[in-house]
Amino acid sequence: MSLAKIILVAGPTASGKSAFAAAMAARTGGVIINTDALQIYAGLPLLSAQPTPEQRAMAPHKLYGTTDASERSSAGKWLRQAQAAIAECLQAGQTPIMVGGTGLYFQSLLGGLAEIPNIPEAAHEEAHRLYMEIGEGAFRQKLASLDAESASRIAPNDRQRLTRAYEVAIHTGKPLSAWHRASVGADLGAGSITLPYAGHVTVAVERHLIMPERDILYQQCNQRFHVMLEQGALREVEGILPRHLDDTLPAMKTIGVRELADYLSGNCSLEAAISNAQQATRNYAKRQMTWFRNQWPKT
Repeated sequence: MSLAKIILVAGPTASGKSAFAAAMAARTGGVIINTDALQIYAGLPLLSAQPTPEQRAMAPHKLYGTTDASERSSAGKWLRQAQAAIAECLQAGQTPIMVGGTGLYFQSLLGGLAEIPNIPEAAHEEAHRLYMEIGEGAFRQKLASLDAESASRIAPNDRQRLTRAYEVAIHTGKPLSAWHRASVGADLGAGSITLPYAGHVTVAVERHLIMPERDILYQQCNQRFHVMLEQGALREVEGILPRHLDDTLPAMKTIGVRELADYLSGNCSLEAAISNAQQATRNYAKRQMTWFRNQWPKT
């Protein structure tokens, strides 16, 4: 008797994962489960590149737009939700198809996560206050003295991740990078895994990495932002700005929000906003490609 299976569809932004997965799910009767850190948030389906209505009509989709933009999700919260969705699929005789570009989520799915203690709101606020007081450069230096690995790995201007690493190191006395290493070892190349949360069933693992050539991917990044605008991305930003959400919230860091907000406030032209968003998208895609080249199984 053949094993049930779980399918992983990974790759950088704008690579075509959603279309690939929707077609696969339509053929196989599978269920698509979001494996992307930003697509879990509601309110920005275009800018976060969630599956289109046409793709959603091809197969069931889970964990897209399920968390309000005012909230902070996490790898741990996502993992619990994903495990419940996977168990539900398998119980119904359906194949879960995990689709996204967040490498940590794929690792946590196959290997689990260390349980980082809850960080008090006071520690969170203090980290953000310090960042605003001394600026990114000095803050990164302080973080480096506590967690050199995170300080060197986190992208420029990513205030949320910088302050997260700082508050974890200060509050727990242990670097965030060490917490991540303490996770159960994830073997992204495993041919099968046993799922304790789904009745200890063993499932086969099928992988698909969607990785276009860099120049092609960059062209797709540029073109997709134009498509987003044509479909109403500007209205998404106009709709979320009146909520006056903290700009450190993950949803507010979605590429295109800040850039289009600058245009709406008169700080730049629409052409400049588009160019800035396209550059940010290409930078993000480059980081994702680097991760997948280094971490994803070669076969």
